Amino acid sequence: MERADACGVITLTTDFGHKDPFVGVMKGRIYERFPDARIVDLTHEILAHWPAEAGFWLSRSFEYFPRGTVHVAVVDPGVGTARDILVVEAAGHLLLAPDNGLLAPVVARVAEATVRRVDAARLGGFGLGRISATFHGRDIFAPLAAELAAGRAAAGELGPRVQGLVPAWVDDPQSSDGAVNGVVITVDHFGNLISNIESRWIAGLVEPHVYAGNRILPVRRTYGEARPGEFLALVNSFDVLEIACAEGSAADGLGLSRGAPVVVRDAVRRS
Repeated sequence: MERADACGVITLTTDFGHKDPFVGVMKGRIYERFPDARIVDLTHEILAHWPAEAGFWLSRSFEYFPRGTVHVAVVDPGVGTARDILVVEAAGHLLLAPDNGLLAPVVARVAEATVRRVDAARLGGFGLGRISATFHGRDIFAPLAAELAAGRAAAGELGPRVQGLVPAWVDDPQSSDGAVNGVVITVDHFGNLISNIESRWIAGLVEPHVYAGNRILPVRRTYGEARPGEFLALVNSFDVLEIACAEGSAADGLGLSRGAPVVVRDAVRRS
């Protein structure tokens, strides 16, 4: 598959947070091998041990970066086990992550994505030293990302192509009896409840209303169409349905979080 030349940009997505030195150490390993790297922190606030959220954000963010960017995502509850590591070529980008469902949303969105399994037997050729059982972000992902971003290695050198990968942890929305059923996949800094329901799922509804918790919410175009403290739903800048509270937190106000069901259906019309 054709891809753009390496551009030197590396993005990092993890569930490490910022309390501990894990993110900093990964960056150190990258700079050790590739001092000219340009590292972008996509997010380090993924819910711990939940690849679904990382896959959601990565699949909707990676194409905003230059072609040739290397995207590293480490949300890895199976670190040190027999789980595979994948490198995916998609739309001129490279994505490196554990094979635990994290990259499934990317592959689903890019028709000609190429999936490769990193061959552990080849890691020695990249000068990787002792590999710990608990910090592959430092010992495998960061060094490989540096080699890829510097243009010293290509995806094909890491391992063979494979046809399958672990599926996403969260199913796609389902449509039945005029209703679209999805879930809250993430909660942003503002307390907005962001679902996995893309706009195309509700495009055919005449007057869509959202059912979440014990509320029925109209679908608005902007936050400003609601009064302060009022709950609403809208299609956000990533083209998915979210539930918001004007100038407040929908998560706090509704007591909902990741995994909460979200249903969209046409409003009941009375004659």
